[in-house]
Amino acid sequence: MKYPIVQMCRMLKVSRSGYYKYVKQMQHPAKDLELAEKIRAKQESSRRTYGYRRIKLWLDSEGIVKNPKTILRIMHKYDLLSEIRRRRKWVQMGWQVHKYQNLLNREFNATHPNQK
Repeated sequence: MKYPIVQMCRMLKVSRSGYYKYVKQMQHPAKDLELAEKIRAKQESSRRTYGYRRIKLWLDSEGIVKNPKTILRIMHKYDLLSEIRRRRKWVQMGWQVHKYQNLLNREFNATHPNQK
C-alpha cells in the first residue's frame, strides 16, 4: 500500500475498526444468502403475510435454529419484510342516502295530542 491504513482512515473520517470490519465482511459477502432464499420462498408462498416471528417458528419446524434478531436483520437486508395489511374503509351510506324532509321545522310544541 502506498499510504498507511491509519492515515487513510483519518482522511476519510472512518474509524480503523470500521475499516477492518468492512474488509472482513467483504471476505464473506453472502453468508446469509441461503437463509434469505428460503425466507423469500416462504414469503412468496404466503403472499408476504409472514413477519419475522412467524418465519422464526417456521424455520424452527424445519430444523433451522436462528435468533429472531438475525432473521429480522436478514429480512431487512433483502427487503423481505411482511406487507402491512390495511383495513378497508367502509362508508356508511344509510344516513347519506335516506334524507328525510324536515316536517316539524323545529316547532315541537303541539296544542293537543297527535297533532304533529
